[in-house]
Amino acid sequence: MTTDRWTRIGLVLAAATVLMAGCSRSGASPADSDPAETAAVTEPSATASPTIERPSQVPSSALVTEPPIVEPPAAAMAVEGGDSVVGQLGSFTWKNAGSDAPWLDGSPIHVGAGERLTMTMAAQVQLSAWTVRRQPTGAGDGIGAVGIAEGSGEPVTFDAPPPGSWTVNVDVWFGETLGSASYFWLVEVD
Repeated sequence: MTTDRWTRIGLVLAAATVLMAGCSRSGASPADSDPAETAAVTEPSATASPTIERPSQVPSSALVTEPPIVEPPAAAMAVEGGDSVVGQLGSFTWKNAGSDAPWLDGSPIHVGAGERLTMTMAAQVQLSAWTVRRQPTGAGDGIGAVGIAEGSGEPVTFDAPPPGSWTVNVDVWFGETLGSASYFWLVEVD
């Protein structure tokens, strides 16, 4: 195709977009539209570049839409009677979207030795399975992390690791084929 033909196709598509925006705003069909509200497209000439004049009634921001941010819900961890701490979201897949992240140190939470930790989701989503691993904080990329609990469904509960500073990773798999996610906490155990 020649450049002139691509330019004309682009102009037609731009005019159609402006026309549809005007029609959807008023509820009218293209045939019912006021000619003053439709886009005026000038034919390209040899010396001038093509221009598209937008009607003043249609804000240009109405033509641009931002895609929604798609990620799994937040997860929080707490000990009985303690304040919950939202974990850092690592790698995930969620409703046909995803992100890859390294092993994270995690959000800091302070607990006593032997206390029972519980992780809860911020939104009502079904968990089909979960695993919990720990590794000394700052010890690397998760290779060699030790499994400390696993299960299915909720609640996600497990005993705190031994005294020390630990990165605790909870991997969850969501029901209804929503995806999976990794959450991280920096757990300081007395």
